[in-house]
Amino acid sequence: MTTQALTSRRHFLRASLVGAAAFTAPWGLPRVLAAGPEAASARLASRVALSAGDDRAELAFRGLKAFEKGIAAAIGNKRVIIKPNNVAIDNQLAASHAQNLEGILEFLKSIGKRDAAIAESAANGPTFDGFANYGYDKVAQKYGAKLIDLDEAGFELVHCFDETDFRPHPCRVSKVLLDPNNFIISAAKFKTHDLVVATLSLKNIVVGAAVKDAGFRWGSGARPGAKNDKPVIHGNGFRGINYNLYALAARLHPHLAVIDGFEGMEGEGPVGGTPVDHRVCVVSQDWLAADRVAVELMGIDFAKVGYLNYCRQTRMGEADLDRIEIVGPAIKDHVKAYKLARNLDEQLIWMRPAKG
Repeated sequence: MTTQALTSRRHFLRASLVGAAAFTAPWGLPRVLAAGPEAASARLASRVALSAGDDRAELAFRGLKAFEKGIAAAIGNKRVIIKPNNVAIDNQLAASHAQNLEGILEFLKSIGKRDAAIAESAANGPTFDGFANYGYDKVAQKYGAKLIDLDEAGFELVHCFDETDFRPHPCRVSKVLLDPNNFIISAAKFKTHDLVVATLSLKNIVVGAAVKDAGFRWGSGARPGAKNDKPVIHGNGFRGINYNLYALAARLHPHLAVIDGFEGMEGEGPVGGTPVDHRVCVVSQDWLAADRVAVELMGIDFAKVGYLNYCRQTRMGEADLDRIEIVGPAIKDHVKAYKLARNLDEQLIWMRPAKG
């Protein structure tokens, strides 16, 4: 985080207090809140912070400061695990940015949490190679955070649906992300996806939880026989992956979503897409509400995102925009229409009944 950006926590805190004042004064409240507490409780179920600006780290910090007391209380004595999105170890656009992690760590420092860890199981190669490539090691050193390769930190078996044989298949998932004594922060990105339309805070946790053997690497250089369990979660098809993301969300979900939209990815995500200069960040303790707001900001029809609709149907969080309080600027002022993957029509097969 730059010296100018961090004139620092004082500036961020002052901005947060001003924002809080705007939401407590009658003239700054949404109409439903001005109508009184009973109307508010009837309509609003979750709060999501939206921040916009020109400093990626500051956007994350400011969004988190909006919920400072609630986050501190939720963390309590738990260990904080920050889970970035490293679907690739050598493509910065596809991965969480170190500046986003810096904003999160600076916030944790501001509330007295100094024992956080950055933990990942990178999809296409050695996790620590990605950490070094993206500068996570320098950020971790600055804040005294530990770096964890989830592939080396133990696993439990869960079972995933496979649409080719309609049978459960065992999948190794990280003990760290399953541990109830850990507080999981999903440091995700705004990205389109070639299987599930969009990938945000939930998918970052669920697919990232699946582990691989040491020596696994996509393409050349892989150790013979080394396995990767992430394809198991993908369920061998569009229906399979949407169902598995939903089914595993009950145990594998973030306690706090920090979705970086400073530079999003559109088109052939989650790896082969192109950049979108968006300059926003979304934060919420309700991960489904955060993903819902991010989808809206990306100009995507929420009805097309299968796994999030399943989670909405079973009330895993709030996905009704009319019941989400936005702390910060209006969503409509920051919407950018992301181009979707070319195979969108194929992806939407989940919306149609399976043939008998």
